[in-house]
Amino acid sequence: MNTNGNTYTVIYSVVLVVLVAAILAFVAMGLQDKQNENIKIETITKVLTAAAQADENVSIDENTDVLEMYTEHIIDAFEVDGNGEVKGHLELGKDDPRKIKVPSTADLKKQNDILKKIADAKDEAGKTSLLESLRLPVFIFNINGKTITVIPCYGAGLWGPIWGYIALDDDGRTIEGAIFDHKGETPGLGAKIAEAPFYNSFIGKSLGEGETVFAVEKGKHDGIPDCVDAISGATITSQALGKSINLWAKYYQPYLAKAAAPVSEVSDTPVQDNACTGNQAAAEGDETVK
Repeated sequence: MNTNGNTYTVIYSVVLVVLVAAILAFVAMGLQDKQNENIKIETITKVLTAAAQADENVSIDENTDVLEMYTEHIIDAFEVDGNGEVKGHLELGKDDPRKIKVPSTADLKKQNDILKKIADAKDEAGKTSLLESLRLPVFIFNINGKTITVIPCYGAGLWGPIWGYIALDDDGRTIEGAIFDHKGETPGLGAKIAEAPFYNSFIGKSLGEGETVFAVEKGKHDGIPDCVDAISGATITSQALGKSINLWAKYYQPYLAKAAAPVSEVSDTPVQDNACTGNQAAAEGDETVK
């Protein structure tokens, strides 16, 4: 074959591309288990971080064996449908931490798609079916004698998905901890949802009742239990997170109401309905949708 001809060049290029693709595919397959394990550990770390905020004496750092800590503090983990019924338990890994089962962000996205369909459903029969098909994760921890329930949230941010975990007291509404993450929010603006100064502001707040269970809005909300201040310059991401929390929390309400401690054991502080009514519009200097 003429090595200077076009045919040789084309064949050589095709063989090279196929060979490189095969090598990359082989490497990706070989690393898949490790990647899945890293994703699982990252999820466990975030769930634990939310729960651990219920006690200032419990901390997580780079030296923490999160798998061991998880198995030490986890009481139960399961999934509930939209009626609050438990539909399946997750592996706790008490005998072998490698067997711990936690939903990935891909699993949360699937549930979020169902939640949006329920919110848009016009047919009651269809809505009922969708509610029964939900599988919302619940994690129950014992943090130094305190029962903490951790629930996730997931939604669309400005540039990509955002998600997080909220830790609740045994009254089913008081927030003991929270942590959030994102795929591509603006550094220094929307990305601040993953930073402690923001998610720490959720501690001591509570889920409300009615159509607006929780919100993240512009302004000062120190005296409002079901709302936190939006990040300055990041109103769009902040409000998107608030909407995601509100959407998920509403469909956890049937379970949380059933699982809550008896009324005599919880605070007498009244729950404010729709107390957060800040400005929904993005202010000048906020993130810009492109």
